[in-house]
Amino acid sequence: MVICQENLTDKLRRVKLQFDIPEIFYLATCNRVEFIMAANRVIDSDFTERFIETLDIGLCSEHVGIFMQGASVYEDNEALNHLLRTSCSLESMIVGEKEIFPQMRKAYESCREEGLTGDYLRMVMNTVVKTAKEVYTNTNISRNPISVVSLAYRKLKDLHLCTNARVLIIGAGETNRNISKYLQKHKFSNFAVFNRTLSKAKQLAEDLGGEAYTLDALKTYNKGFDAIITCTSCVEPIITAEVYKSLLNGETDKKTIVDLAVPNDTAPEVLTTFPVNFIEVHSLNEVAKNNLQERYQEQVHAEKIIEQNISEFLPILKQRRIEVAMREVPEKIKEIRNTAINSVFAEEVQGMDQQSREILEKVMNYMEKKYISVPMIMAKEILINS
Repeated sequence: MVICQENLTDKLRRVKLQFDIPEIFYLATCNRVEFIMAANRVIDSDFTERFIETLDIGLCSEHVGIFMQGASVYEDNEALNHLLRTSCSLESMIVGEKEIFPQMRKAYESCREEGLTGDYLRMVMNTVVKTAKEVYTNTNISRNPISVVSLAYRKLKDLHLCTNARVLIIGAGETNRNISKYLQKHKFSNFAVFNRTLSKAKQLAEDLGGEAYTLDALKTYNKGFDAIITCTSCVEPIITAEVYKSLLNGETDKKTIVDLAVPNDTAPEVLTTFPVNFIEVHSLNEVAKNNLQERYQEQVHAEKIIEQNISEFLPILKQRRIEVAMREVPEKIKEIRNTAINSVFAEEVQGMDQQSREILEKVMNYMEKKYISVPMIMAKEILINS
């Protein structure tokens, strides 16, 4: 489900007021929609249904019912645990992906700037940030890549090609666009793009500052190359022994082919006839599977970190609630003091000489400071011993 962002802030303000929700923020990613709120009420399925209907996001009653079938409701510690697991990618389709953490921070900051959140969710997000950083730093949950593109780039990087290496990109689809971004990010600059549709080749070549050709031009291309990156939907090999020999243009040194197509774009005879560093999708997939398994094994360590942060959060929350509750103590004591001096005992104070008034003032100041600190000290002692 995707919720239209248009006027969403105004809608959140409306439901916040209508349902008396002190704090709320909204998170949307590629596979989730979440409303995180601090509220002194039961958040059950009945409330959730009325909340979605009131939010007015364009769902008819039938679609609200479908939404409710797939909705999950978390409260108290369970809600905090879910939020921390989400920020650490344990609830993601791909465990270890780091995108969810900045998405959550951005979602919170946007709602905070709009005045939709307050002190409690501020504390929650502090714990979210601390936990996510600890998980990504102290576990291997995201260390080994599971994307074929990132694995291919790492293999390519291990070959230590210079940044002005001549790179032929065969195919202008998403896979090649993604690996091209890696190359461009790491200062590679010499590209030629070949694609069945010339307009798409030109689009990618323009992004890379390279040249664009149709696939047929592979047979006559004579500028040489150092690496080929290929990924097309062709069912027959594009890089035949004949085409490869022509592309070499008389060069004899060992070249590199990154073949991410299924089936491969490279004919088997190319590998047996010429010296080639060959990186292909099948072996990369095996590495990706192994890395993914390692990530799942790292969940145990991540969950221990989450559990520890939850146990640390609860006493901090209690202390903060006491601090908030005690905010009015100093003002109340000052009010009592002023009432005593200016009203209850006004005549007696007026009848005192200057020296006596100064002594009384010192005594009152001393007692005021002590009375302000005593409740806080007692509250903290109760918290420690509870």
